[in-house]
Amino acid sequence: MKKLVFFILFISSSFILADDWQTFYEKSGFKETPRYAETIRYCKKLANASPYVEYQSFGTSPQGRELPLLIVNKNGQFNAAEVRKTNQVVFYIQAGIHSGEIDGKDAGLMLIRDLVIKNKFPHLLDHVTILFNPIFNVDGHERFGPYNRANQNGPAEMGWRVTAQNLNLNRDYLKADAPEMQAMLGLYNEWLPEFFADCHVTDGADYQYVVTYKIELHGIQDAAIIDWTQKNYLPPLQRKMKKSGFPIIEYVSLRKAHDLESGMGTWATPPRLSDGYSAIQNRPGLLIETHMFKDYKTRVTGTYEILKHTLEILNEEYKILRQKIADADRLTASTAFRANPFTVVYKSSPDSTMIDFLGYEYEKIKSDLTGGDWYRFHADKPKTFHIPFFNKMEADVYVKLPEAYIIPVEWQQVIKRLELHGILFKRLKKAATIMVNSYTFQDVSWAKAPYEGRQTASFKVHPIREERVFPAGSAVIDMNQRTAKVIANILEPQARDSFVYWGFFNAIFERKEYVESYVMEEYARMMLASDAELKSEFETKVKNDSAFAANPGKILMWFYRHSPYWDKKMNRYPVGKIMDRESMNALPR
Repeated sequence: MKKLVFFILFISSSFILADDWQTFYEKSGFKETPRYAETIRYCKKLANASPYVEYQSFGTSPQGRELPLLIVNKNGQFNAAEVRKTNQVVFYIQAGIHSGEIDGKDAGLMLIRDLVIKNKFPHLLDHVTILFNPIFNVDGHERFGPYNRANQNGPAEMGWRVTAQNLNLNRDYLKADAPEMQAMLGLYNEWLPEFFADCHVTDGADYQYVVTYKIELHGIQDAAIIDWTQKNYLPPLQRKMKKSGFPIIEYVSLRKAHDLESGMGTWATPPRLSDGYSAIQNRPGLLIETHMFKDYKTRVTGTYEILKHTLEILNEEYKILRQKIADADRLTASTAFRANPFTVVYKSSPDSTMIDFLGYEYEKIKSDLTGGDWYRFHADKPKTFHIPFFNKMEADVYVKLPEAYIIPVEWQQVIKRLELHGILFKRLKKAATIMVNSYTFQDVSWAKAPYEGRQTASFKVHPIREERVFPAGSAVIDMNQRTAKVIANILEPQARDSFVYWGFFNAIFERKEYVESYVMEEYARMMLASDAELKSEFETKVKNDSAFAANPGKILMWFYRHSPYWDKKMNRYPVGKIMDRESMNALPR
């Protein structure tokens, strides 16, 4: 009864005090975005005024700021376990992962205000619970200034792209180095939202579209969810956005920079990015990209409309989407999922589709300043182009998935990252000798410069099968779980965002023991005298490889590699793949 009385009071007062509910952005004439403190104040004001809203913090940034979250639920349920018992879907809206691209914050605050204070669209909360993170990169947000986005038309001042630790959160979903990302993964795996929207502002060519999007249709998203996205989500979204004055198109990635007539391409999104990460969790993830050259009011309005229309569709599709996701989770956790090769890398197909593209007339001239190509777009001359869209992908690298992976206990950093992703595993109670599949690495090299704070590795792999001893405490990761795609993307070395690629295992590529040349000179002669096959192999290599034959150091290293003193663990992947369930079930766990 008390809640009902309070609800009536806040509804009536909202009409009287409507002006008090203008956001900072609206009060500025749609030209400015609020700082962190003002944003938090408005979030808490919403939560204090409405029984539908609760303000929470889901973590703390390196500089000590709360990571803010608004939970919106018309039944006053703000606990994930409670909401999961209902038929509602959870819609997670994330803004400010790149804090200079802040349209989503102001759009989201207005949308929630309109839902719970102005009572404009009350039905949009019937079957949807909203999680709204107005600023993900809170420290970068407070690196505030007018010169943070050279290409972008407003707001007057905005935050910075990366965190205080100089990490790009939208490259961090799988490796999870940033404290902010680790906190967000806890939130994500607690709620497991059925739909995820990540709000950005794009760079690139100039064109008529205010809003573009990317949603995974080309990679390892579940086939039934791709079908739902293509048939049940995108067509009504496209119709609704066009009717609202915002025709949309898939993310504009031109095959030749700035040149529209070269055509568009797409890609299978890697899980370092938000929409790619959602895909390997069997959930649709929408990347919203407004266009940098449009004024701030137009961009925020476009973001507002796509979020509102997505809410409309989710309220119609909530039962179907929940069922599709539940089916996808069950399939991923089954032996049927592992019956076929699993694609870890996709490549673009040469096939294309011709599409109409709403652009502007443009010219390419030779710059008298730099001598390079200078593209000049004429926004006063709209033009519809008919261009090829290379929107098909095909498998490039695929692997056979095991019944389980096993990680030796000493690789604690990797094991702890698995927990962040909601991955379940058990520990060996005592040491065990296990037959496993694994890999050795060849032609290992590293990027010349760090990337997201890591020295990424490139390599070739060679499959092996051997017995290994795994110590007590080693992590056994059964693939009969819904996170099987996440596991494979982390632990299969050839996957685009594998932990081998990100440098978690770089130590295995280092030689830690040595031999003196004068010792090896003598030992090499003993090896030749005692092993005729080795002698023949050596003579053939000297004959066919002149560079090798002329290099004493390489010759002695060759003998060292063939000696019993060579480190057999060097360039050997410590993670094992248990290929049969009988062996896995027999482990001491």
